[in-house]
Amino acid sequence: MSSLSKELVFLILQFLEEEKFKGTVHRLEQESGVFFNMKYFEEKVQAGEWDEVEKYLSGFTKVDDNRYSMKTFFEIRKQKYLEALDRQDKAKAVEILVNDLKVFSTFNEELIKEITQLLTLGNFRENEQLSKYGDIRTARSIMLIELKKLIEANPLFREKLVFPNLKSSRLRTLINQSLNWQHQLCKNPRPNPDIKTLFVDHTCSPSNGPLAPTTVNLPVAAVAKPATYTSLGMHGPTAASANANALAGWMANASVSSSVQASVVTPSSLPMSQNQVSILKRPTPAPATGMVDYQNNDHEQLMKRLRPAQSIDEVSYPSHRQQPSWSLDDLPRTVAFTIPQGSTVTSMDFHPSHYTLLLVGCVNGEITLWEIGMRERLVTKPFKIWDITACSLPFQAAIGKDGSISVSRVAWSPDGNFIGVAFTKHLIHVYAYTGPSDLRQHLEIDAHVGSVNDLAFAYPNKQLSVVTCGEDKLIKVWDLSGRKLYTFEGHDAPVYSICPHHKESIQFIFSTAIDGKIKAWLYDNVGSRVDYDAPGQGCTTMLYSADGSRLFSCGTSKNGDSFLVEWNESEGAIKRNYSGFRKKSAGVVQFDTTQNHFLAAGEDNQIKFWDMDTTNFLTSTDAEGGLSSLPRLRFNKEGNLLAVTTADSGVKILATSVGLRSLRVIEAPFEMLRTPIEASAIKVSGTSAVTNVSPVHSKVERSSPVRPAAINNGIDPTVRGTEKQRALEDVTDSIKSSQLSEIVDPVQCRLVTMPDSMDNSSKVARLLYTNSGVGILALGANGIQRLWKWSRNEQNPSGKATANVVPQHWQPSSGLLMTNDVSGVNLEEAVPCIALSKNDSYVMSAAGGKVSLFNMMTFKVMTMFMPPPPTSTFLAFHPQDNNIIAVGKEDSTIHIYNVRVDEVKSKLKGHQKRITGLAFSTNLNILISSGADAQLCLWSIDTWEKRKSLTMQMPSGRSPAGDTQVQFHSDQIRLLVVHETQLAIYDASKMDLIRQWVPQDGLSAPISYATYSCNSQLVYAAFVNGNIGVFEADSLSLRCRIAPSAYLSQPSLNESQGLYPVVVAAHPQEPNQLAVGLTNGSVKVIEPLESEGKWGENAPIDNGLSNGRTSSSSATRNHTSDQVQR
Repeated sequence: MSSLSKELVFLILQFLEEEKFKGTVHRLEQESGVFFNMKYFEEKVQAGEWDEVEKYLSGFTKVDDNRYSMKTFFEIRKQKYLEALDRQDKAKAVEILVNDLKVFSTFNEELIKEITQLLTLGNFRENEQLSKYGDIRTARSIMLIELKKLIEANPLFREKLVFPNLKSSRLRTLINQSLNWQHQLCKNPRPNPDIKTLFVDHTCSPSNGPLAPTTVNLPVAAVAKPATYTSLGMHGPTAASANANALAGWMANASVSSSVQASVVTPSSLPMSQNQVSILKRPTPAPATGMVDYQNNDHEQLMKRLRPAQSIDEVSYPSHRQQPSWSLDDLPRTVAFTIPQGSTVTSMDFHPSHYTLLLVGCVNGEITLWEIGMRERLVTKPFKIWDITACSLPFQAAIGKDGSISVSRVAWSPDGNFIGVAFTKHLIHVYAYTGPSDLRQHLEIDAHVGSVNDLAFAYPNKQLSVVTCGEDKLIKVWDLSGRKLYTFEGHDAPVYSICPHHKESIQFIFSTAIDGKIKAWLYDNVGSRVDYDAPGQGCTTMLYSADGSRLFSCGTSKNGDSFLVEWNESEGAIKRNYSGFRKKSAGVVQFDTTQNHFLAAGEDNQIKFWDMDTTNFLTSTDAEGGLSSLPRLRFNKEGNLLAVTTADSGVKILATSVGLRSLRVIEAPFEMLRTPIEASAIKVSGTSAVTNVSPVHSKVERSSPVRPAAINNGIDPTVRGTEKQRALEDVTDSIKSSQLSEIVDPVQCRLVTMPDSMDNSSKVARLLYTNSGVGILALGANGIQRLWKWSRNEQNPSGKATANVVPQHWQPSSGLLMTNDVSGVNLEEAVPCIALSKNDSYVMSAAGGKVSLFNMMTFKVMTMFMPPPPTSTFLAFHPQDNNIIAVGKEDSTIHIYNVRVDEVKSKLKGHQKRITGLAFSTNLNILISSGADAQLCLWSIDTWEKRKSLTMQMPSGRSPAGDTQVQFHSDQIRLLVVHETQLAIYDASKMDLIRQWVPQDGLSAPISYATYSCNSQLVYAAFVNGNIGVFEADSLSLRCRIAPSAYLSQPSLNESQGLYPVVVAAHPQEPNQLAVGLTNGSVKVIEPLESEGKWGENAPIDNGLSNGRTSSSSATRNHTSDQVQR
């Protein structure tokens, strides 16, 4: 589908949505495949409408398209199967098993056997790995999280997940504009014309029915495809000349000379209807009342559009396209790994939609299919003659004399269903690709006398065909039954390469010979249309950019000089000549294009890159050394992976940061489908299959959103409590100062103290960054809130919070303070609490009295509610409705309060002590609460029922008393739980402990506060002795220690031994910026030095306690995690 056709589908989708044709909207989304409506998909999954889920999904991918698709369908069908078992509907479960899940037995037969065994159980929860399967709604919600990740990572869904930003009723607007233009072109325009139909062009003549005179559609057909075009299958001069015109200068009346000469189509060569001519000649009538008069400055522009153009290609409708910004980071230059091929690689090609599937051809005649995401050799096919009796006698004689044969070219068909292989003696092989490890012999052709130098797929007459060229100076076209369709003869030297292409419906082929001649052919028997010389007159390859709009060639002359150029198609002339080749080459330089923006060529043991719009080369890489002297190279379709050949018969895979992440997503083999819930990257409670039966060792993907379930401190959680306590005491890794990054001096970091912040009478009780990242809000123990803002200026062009600039202590012109109700309150016993709305427009807080809602611009109190008793101790906005607030109370209850109607909707009871923390997870649809006795409760957001309750495991001899804080990771599944005795990470879907860290050695003091960084990659923890620890979030490994001497002045250190951070806040966009609120009321922002960029460049110390499995960092998420209570 062309880009304009896709845009038209989007316009129709918008129209249908506006007209409330809901069913039709989703049917068109599915059938067109241009936009995947994630919201609709989520609704159907949550409703359990599995047939519609798969039907909708099938419009975009099939089960066996790639590993992402396979995992997606597997998870859906597994969930459907488990739900049938849960309903005790064994007949339905058997039907699902046979019809839906059996397809996966090809990839993991053992897995299907294990799933089948669930039928023998009275309750599938009797299986150990499924014992914690919750209710259906929760299971679906958890599965959805992973389905979304799989879909977002699936290359087939790229650019299909975001609907274009269109003005409302865009299709109607375009129709109205067209009608206005038609009306302007009327011979006798009437004021306020009555438009009654869209089926024919509008005219104001007396006859306004179907027989009315035809006028011009706009854009005007003066440049439309002429009516004399004939089908491509027609032979003869008429068809040839008409089609030749379609290729402008390259194809029209080309001289047989060798010079690169422009051949321009003149306006007179364009057919034009009589009414178009009359429009150009007659004067413009006076415009009717109410219509725009185009007899002005815009008149000339309109007339230019009506004039014939120099190209007779079908008109392209101009549309504004925002030019993307490019950087060197968009080039794959980081070496991901090397795959050992074992024989010199002669050709490579990536699958057109499975972007990690690489086809490799070798000098020994062997072809190999690699899944580079897994570094797995899927299938290898050594050279073999399939039917010697069908081969020509010259080939039989040649192979009998010398049995060696090499691959000259491998190529995927555009649909990815076939593989073509050209050999250096006579033959081509075509394989049918039917699955990850399945290449089936489809066609063997004795195609050329001598070497077959190149092979490509094309669609002449809308029929998939194979185009070949060879040492016999011929180009041939074959259908997939082996029948020869065309033979193109005209080169005087062996044909080196071919480049089939099309412009709208016009199909053609460029060919180059070893003597540097370039010819162009239509699919007819008339002969070549052009005869030009390539730069250097040597072996040359031609390629189009991915969008087919720009043509390039690269080659090397007999003298070893290399040339990379862009061609002007409309003139057949060189448009750009790229520089950067340093030395004479002993062979032919190879090149490739990517992202419609970059060129790359292999020369001098390195890869060189160019911007298509700049003749000087951008950069180069030697890929850490070891490349062949003239490396062959190939980009995947996304342009985030680049395969290059090495001197030791291997292939290096270079990647961008995006490419590296895509490799990690599929790094674990398909056996991961049978991995237990605790170890699966696809983290779905109750939806994982039966596991731990097969001897195959399961892997955890690097990008797994949830680490394996923890066995606390290396001890299995099923052992007795005394053994757990002993393990807590025994398992302590010492911190080696030589390995730890220590920040002990102010010169080792950047620091700024908020002006007017010190107040020894009131410590900072809570601290928040504004969600926009431009300010900091502190709530003191006295109930007064203070706000600091950074301004946008030359020193701080972003206007964001930074340690480089001192902010302003901000107050409205009225001089008001945001002061909470503290009447009758004992401030020493009060528990201040605060929450900020997502748009930073208002803040809610309390300090032992009523809860106050403040306007952040005026500091005025908008309303007050919930007078004590009981007092409010924690506040949290509902993530989907700012009018609903969860309020933790001193009496251990939680009130769900609707501000708009001033009503408590629910009271949650289950804690024993006051509430000290609340955190919502939209992905899991739950609320987690924590109490002053280390008790955690899990509540359903839908019903507000308590699902689970547990108490944190305490180190030996330590009391659970004390504030417990909770905060969700950005994945909304992992949960950070903070107590003065420990940092702990839980899997909130089951409330299983994943990892735990207890204060030790240099950081042995009690923890006062801790929080995730904005991207959830770090944990910042403050201690009551003034130290601040920076931990790796996944492993709780200590990365850096910030000593109090780094951020406190010497007088402050001398005067008070009790000065320490009470609370820590993380910047919402800068992961390495934190703010601390101290016991003396001061607030400080701390950042690493700009030269370092992040905390603790040294290797972190792994002193987190886990089940002993390897921990891996999760994928960085650069969006702001939900603000938590400070």
